[in-house]
Amino acid sequence: MVLDWQLANTPEVLASNSQHQPSLSLEGGPSTSVSPNVRKWQPPMPGRYKCNIDAAFSSSLNRTGIGICVHDSDGTFVLAKVVSLPCLVSVDVGEAFGLHSALQWLSDMQFDNVDFEMDSKLSSDAFLSDKNDTSEFGCIISSCRSLFTALFSNSRVEFVRLQANEVAHVLAREATLLASPAVYFEIPSCIETIIINEML
Repeated sequence: MVLDWQLANTPEVLASNSQHQPSLSLEGGPSTSVSPNVRKWQPPMPGRYKCNIDAAFSSSLNRTGIGICVHDSDGTFVLAKVVSLPCLVSVDVGEAFGLHSALQWLSDMQFDNVDFEMDSKLSSDAFLSDKNDTSEFGCIISSCRSLFTALFSNSRVEFVRLQANEVAHVLAREATLLASPAVYFEIPSCIETIIINEML
């Protein structure tokens, strides 16, 4: 706890208004691992994919955007997708819907060995919890768990800091400007610089 507090209160972290939280994972069952020093995006282990997910909200456009980006173990861009909802939803519902969209998309493409990363601790905690929640948020998370259990055998869902989720964050903001979903097989220009920097 002291280490968490010290990391959360370093000048670098305070300057970026970030909050340190432990990383959470689910791989065949609930388990928790703490990665307090991870402040930037890291590639997955060999043989695995990493899928970063985020949601963005535009009150002026009355839209919610979802950004999803997949990398391989070399850190190379594989695929990205953006989804735009023609309404403004609550933050928790938007983040949960982002996870659901990513799980549905990658299961449709028969991916496995995926590290799903998101910067919403509320959603990752709820995903790992056994609590029954009948709210809209809870129903989406329950559907996420069902998808995950049925279609992914060696994957996990983890919480990461915003600094390690920048690509998905930018894609989600971009999605609020679009009228329909889009899939990218090549790096979109809006995240090209970030992808290059992540690979350095």
